[in-house]
Amino acid sequence: MKAIVTTGLTKDYGNGRGLFELDLEVREGEVFGFLGPNGAGKSTTIRLLMDMIRPTRGSARLLGLDAHEDSVALKKSVGYLPGELPDFGRMRCAEIIGYVMGMRRIDATDRVGQLCDRFAIDLSPRFQELSRGNKQKMGLLLSFAHDPHLLILDEPTGGLDPLMQQQFYELVRETRQRGGTVFLSSHVLSVVGEICERAAIVREGRLAQVIELSDLHEIRLRHVEIVFAQPPDEHRLRQVPGIEDVVVDRTFTRCVLRGSFEPLADALAGMGVLDLTSHEPTLEETFLDVYLSEHDG
Repeated sequence: MKAIVTTGLTKDYGNGRGLFELDLEVREGEVFGFLGPNGAGKSTTIRLLMDMIRPTRGSARLLGLDAHEDSVALKKSVGYLPGELPDFGRMRCAEIIGYVMGMRRIDATDRVGQLCDRFAIDLSPRFQELSRGNKQKMGLLLSFAHDPHLLILDEPTGGLDPLMQQQFYELVRETRQRGGTVFLSSHVLSVVGEICERAAIVREGRLAQVIELSDLHEIRLRHVEIVFAQPPDEHRLRQVPGIEDVVVDRTFTRCVLRGSFEPLADALAGMGVLDLTSHEPTLEETFLDVYLSEHDG
């Protein structure tokens, strides 16, 4: 069974805004990324899947059930993290947990305790007193507390520090190991690259492509700057697989590297590197580069 199937799913807000003709399948038991720059249609897709908004046309099925017709039944089996959490105001975190679990009519005391320990969550403060990161941790707790078969997470790592991000990644892996499915959106390439097996790329409301994780690494590029002790062997640098736009100015070199860093590291051995910096462009810059290259080709 497919965990998620959309057929021609469309939400047309007019003026080219929205989501258009999305045909997508997510296999049961996989971690699937939904990648795109801000405004690409990721949150619109997730709201449609969760029946928070209704499509202009098309349909979506989750766990074999219709996202609209079976919306109430689906809520029992789906863990949902919205891009923006509801404002629980002056409710204390413990009260929020009790309220949500009461609505689900389940006792998740043990699971909540485990998640609180894992994410260092204090349930005593009022929600409005929490930092953005602590609110995000509360959102994750509510999403995972009932051990859902399917998790739909909108920008789940937003506001989390690196240590908490690693805890989240591990929790997702454990979910997959027990047979659960995770569908998560992100505008950060490295988040999807860390835990997903496949990813869909959306841009301007349309599905651009679905790629395997190995392909995701292939489209990754880095801007690299290197300072050498003496002028480098420029010819040797230009022969490195994946290297482009090499600019050498005496002992300083700037270039763009696609794919694996290993060939460049091998080439630099013995060349007297004093300093090296590498940074990944934004996802939007990566997309523009990929699609402009395809268009020119």
